[in-house]
Amino acid sequence: MITAAALCPSPPLLHPALTGREAVVPELRAACARAAGRLLGDAPEVIVVVGPAAATGEWDPAARLAPAAYAPGLPPTGDRSLPLALGLGAMLLDQAGYRGRRRLLAAGQDEPAAACAALGAGLGGERGRTALLVMGDGSARRSLKAPGYLDPRAAGFDAEVERAVRAGDLGALLRLDQALARDLMVTGRPAWQVLAGAVAGLEPVAEVLYHGDPFGVAYLVAYVTSESRDPQVPALAQLLGGFQDTAEFLGAAPRVQHPALGPLLQAPGAAEHPYPADVPPLFGFY
Repeated sequence: MITAAALCPSPPLLHPALTGREAVVPELRAACARAAGRLLGDAPEVIVVVGPAAATGEWDPAARLAPAAYAPGLPPTGDRSLPLALGLGAMLLDQAGYRGRRRLLAAGQDEPAAACAALGAGLGGERGRTALLVMGDGSARRSLKAPGYLDPRAAGFDAEVERAVRAGDLGALLRLDQALARDLMVTGRPAWQVLAGAVAGLEPVAEVLYHGDPFGVAYLVAYVTSESRDPQVPALAQLLGGFQDTAEFLGAAPRVQHPALGPLLQAPGAAEHPYPADVPPLFGFY
């Protein structure tokens, strides 16, 4: 059962070791700390950090970010191969004083919406109180000085993400254009879609704690709580209700096999695409 979720961006500037003595965008750091800290108040049995990476897979929950991977002059601490988003999420939990069980789950940057949603549905269908810390940035093409220069489509894309979160319409995140997201250098797309799958069948209520683009990159911080719309209907079944039938859902992406999903994904003729629990470590992700 998903008790709550926090959405935070994942820029290196969140890490104190990477910005020097003065905090960069302190209001962003404060909002992220507040969002992560509120997760603890719901007494979760486990917090799952979900973030983008080169490939889908789960990481050692004890792993921590290696700041030297982004600033070579720093001492060699942490795991250099740990994806940035997962490392920053782990850091936020540490800063909040969380000592409970955690998981670090990467969603591959090339995973289609249906696969991300199925991964999230697996999280939502697990027993026990589960909270999510969902990491990822919006577009990185919002100004002339942005990492990807200015793209006029960026503002509209980010506005739709913010609208969906504010309205609790997280299912709308599943309709984000994957190709456009890649063009706009949106890192958060797969992680947001995992969240959408996890809370399908619930009625999310969101509070936006921060939104801005101080460096031409869209950063959104929000806290989401939810109530079950119908506890007798599994989350994935609620999700499938937005499609004409199971075949349409599966036709949007290769089939994903996961023990928590059961027969709902057993569509005849679906392409085989086993859940990559043993994917090789490929981590050259921006």
